[in-house]
Amino acid sequence: MPDPLEGLPPRLLRTPDAARFLGISLRTLEKHRTYGTGPTYRKIGGRVVYAVEDLQTWSAEGARKSPSDKDAGRVFAARRLTPAEQRNR
Repeated sequence: MPDPLEGLPPRLLRTPDAARFLGISLRTLEKHRTYGTGPTYRKIGGRVVYAVEDLQTWSAEGARKSPSDKDAGRVFAARRLTPAEQRNR
């Protein structure tokens, strides 16, 4: 049976649903957006929306196999980044 969603554009979530999808608070996701440390978002009219694919990509940046995994990316805290952190992004 073919997938009825095949060929459709990615599903877009508003901020409360995106926060729930990521398992973080609404306020934390808003802070990430303010500081530029969060997932890619879109503005449609006056609304902020997130593509599910962008949320998955952002959360996967912090994936690691062990605490000493040197090749793992980093998901920064929801705060202003230091100049050194900005260079190492």
